[in-house]
Amino acid sequence: MKTREYEFTLIVDNPGDYASAEKAILDAGCDDVLMGVRYGCIFIDFSRESDSLMNAIFDAMAEVSQAGLCIRRVDSCNLLTQSEIAARIGRTRQLINQYVQGTRGPGNFPPPVCHIQDDQAPLWNWCEVAQWLFKNQMIAEESLNDAFVTDLINNSLDLKRQRNAAPELSKEIGNRVDLLDCGCSGSK
Repeated sequence: MKTREYEFTLIVDNPGDYASAEKAILDAGCDDVLMGVRYGCIFIDFSRESDSLMNAIFDAMAEVSQAGLCIRRVDSCNLLTQSEIAARIGRTRQLINQYVQGTRGPGNFPPPVCHIQDDQAPLWNWCEVAQWLFKNQMIAEESLNDAFVTDLINNSLDLKRQRNAAPELSKEIGNRVDLLDCGCSGSK
């Protein structure tokens, strides 16, 4: 299978000692990384060759876990403003606004998911936007898959952390959500 180089960043819980975290990562054999600390978070930039983004990320996560560090997330934000959507796909904010307003493009641009009724800029779910862009032949299928991969990994890590922090509440909410039949489908 064809491989390519993927670049991504993992954020790990700060054990309080950056030097020991850096040593553990290097001892684990991660020689394709740059590490740093910003806003109290340790981040590890990877440049990894693999057949897919998912395999590259999970290979890196396995090495980071073996080094004894707890992975918080892949540094990829799934909530974006119109300007951030435009930057991500190399278009103008004005064009994205026209898609949102339905004055340009095929219509049915996904609605925002946050800040809908307050004074802050509304935020769109990148996976929903990526599905729309792919459906309308504006991005490649690999870009759509990459959006799903990073989002699902981050959601899974968040859910695992929440289950550990509040197991009974997590179980109750999970059971109640499972009972809902809202007819939602987010198919690719």
